[in-house]
Amino acid sequence: MTSRLNEGLRTLLFNSLRAAFRITPMPERVRDRLRQSYLERFADTLPQGPRGKQGDATGERRARVRADVPAIGWLPRRPAALPSPLPATLVAFYLPQFHAIPENDAWWGSGFTEWRNVSRALPQFEGHVQPRLPGDLGFYDLRNPQVMRDQATLAREYGIGAFCFYYYWFGGKTLLEAPLQQWLDDESIDLPFCLCWANENWSRRWDGRADDILIGQQHSAEDDLAFIAHVAPYLRDRRYLRVDGKPLLLVYRPGLLPEPRATAARWRTWCRENGIGEIHIAYTQSFDRADPADYGFDAAVEFPPNLATPTNVTADQSLVNPGYRGQVLDWRELADDYRRRPLPEYRLFPGVNCGWDNEARRSGAGRTYLHAAPRRYRDWLRDTIERRLGDRAASDLLVFVNAWNEWAEGAVLEPDARLGHAWLQATHDALRPSSRPALLRGPRAACVVIHAWYVEALDELLSTPVLADPAIRLIVTTSPDRERAVRAALAARDRHAEVEVFENRGRDILPFLHVAGRLLDEGEEIVLKLHTKRSVHLDDGHLWREELLQRLASASRHEAIRDAFATDAKLGLVAPEGHLLAVQSYLGANRPHVDYLHTRLGLRRPLDGETTFPSGSMFWARLDALRPLLDAHLDTWEFEGEAGQIDGTFAHAVERMFAACVEDAGFRVATAAQACGVAGETAPGEAYPYARRN
Repeated sequence: MTSRLNEGLRTLLFNSLRAAFRITPMPERVRDRLRQSYLERFADTLPQGPRGKQGDATGERRARVRADVPAIGWLPRRPAALPSPLPATLVAFYLPQFHAIPENDAWWGSGFTEWRNVSRALPQFEGHVQPRLPGDLGFYDLRNPQVMRDQATLAREYGIGAFCFYYYWFGGKTLLEAPLQQWLDDESIDLPFCLCWANENWSRRWDGRADDILIGQQHSAEDDLAFIAHVAPYLRDRRYLRVDGKPLLLVYRPGLLPEPRATAARWRTWCRENGIGEIHIAYTQSFDRADPADYGFDAAVEFPPNLATPTNVTADQSLVNPGYRGQVLDWRELADDYRRRPLPEYRLFPGVNCGWDNEARRSGAGRTYLHAAPRRYRDWLRDTIERRLGDRAASDLLVFVNAWNEWAEGAVLEPDARLGHAWLQATHDALRPSSRPALLRGPRAACVVIHAWYVEALDELLSTPVLADPAIRLIVTTSPDRERAVRAALAARDRHAEVEVFENRGRDILPFLHVAGRLLDEGEEIVLKLHTKRSVHLDDGHLWREELLQRLASASRHEAIRDAFATDAKLGLVAPEGHLLAVQSYLGANRPHVDYLHTRLGLRRPLDGETTFPSGSMFWARLDALRPLLDAHLDTWEFEGEAGQIDGTFAHAVERMFAACVEDAGFRVATAAQACGVAGETAPGEAYPYARRN
């Protein structure tokens, strides 16, 4: 009781101080510095944040066999042409940590590298993607020179214009410099680079604070000169990144320098006197947003996720670890915040972030930003280039990406086991103008995706009038044992289709999600989802399929529905009338899965009595409206294998989330009758013949 009372008083005091701090007018840079000073000096006064929900240990959702299974949206390496010139130079922060050094051996144990942290991480709540394991490049050792050659090649292929190496200098001693010297000596690597002096202390907390220091900074006038002399060979290198013709040198936290103006002046003088010439000094806005001129610097660099306060969603998570003391934040709000920020009068190079989760470094107490996704990162990066930098001079067209390989902080562009090259592909796509190839097939262009499990019913679907339209692109999914029969059925009708083969898992739902994500990336807009539905547990299951087809794909319907999508940009999903059911009335055994999905997808709208779903899982949809579901990159292991289940599977739960996702994305749901402007029942009432109410 006393403990709870003390925590309550501490929370009340902290919230009062925070409210007063927020309403007190002051420059942003002053606010940032005061906030950071408070956190460093009075961290013990912070109240315990919200706790997650205690989950049911018997039903917790986490991988139980292996942690390196590809998820929906995994992409292989597929180099493609980039625009020339590129619309901006992308500079990715690079951690040169992945090799053993004597100091880390002494501090953390023999053979320590960051891979030890990465591989030990465990999921702390349902839907927590841990551990995050490397893909094609493996658990590399940066002492092998081929690793950095391969990284540079990969970065070039996908549009990264330079690496910004973190540089660790402590009063004349450097750590983790061997890979950088290796790069400097290897003329075969042609990717530009720059340095960012990470001028914090090293501590056991991995946060640069002043407690439990492993090695500290020793700032002085002499140290300033020793530092610039030591990095001079990098600044002189032909590959070194330049701004306005000047080598770009970053400082992570200039506020830690005793006299940053004097430091900058010493560096400039030394460089002039030693043949380097003028240098361009910038700092990362990791802890404050001061005008760089305040430090005697030339520019600032945004450093998300720092200096943002997205919503804390820890309380919504169902815990796998009952003792979890970490924090879960909404990455989407981080991205929206940065995208809305106007550029200041001083020179600022914008930054983007491809995710963040430092659970690997702080077991059971990490900070996780949920809902980061490659397409959402792509949108943020593209918006930064096209809008925020749209009217800037060519010399200002730099965007910093956090990060290339911060594996233990979950900020990684490199290929990983779960999504492959998806983050790199998103980077590549952001540098190209968005395209809509479907428009080449006409104003009513659309895709039809058919899942063919009951191959004997496929011919009926292939004969639907919608497939007679040349503007339709057909994709048929099936299982390995039915592929030959599917191809034979298509050949018999002389119908071209893209056939994709998947394991018999997740019924028609999982194959559709695989295909829909690919179509969305390819620029397709409208899709009709069909499947060879038989519902063998019903005597009249075939009538269900026939009724759905007639209302969605008949000659009198399909053109009108596509016209409705073309004229109403907010139309997101069209379901057959009479089959749009209330989710709450048909939950049954699906409730646990549905509740999990609502949190996992980050839906902001509650599942109330107005939320519906297209029963039978056949519908027309705008792919952009399905983004909440497609951007979740659900894991394939979450879908049960086929065992004749009638209800209660993960696929049944996803079926109940389609319309909810559409509405959460800002689109609307309509029946086919409404889209066609004809009379028709909108709800089945009490007597729906194909499913039982709760």
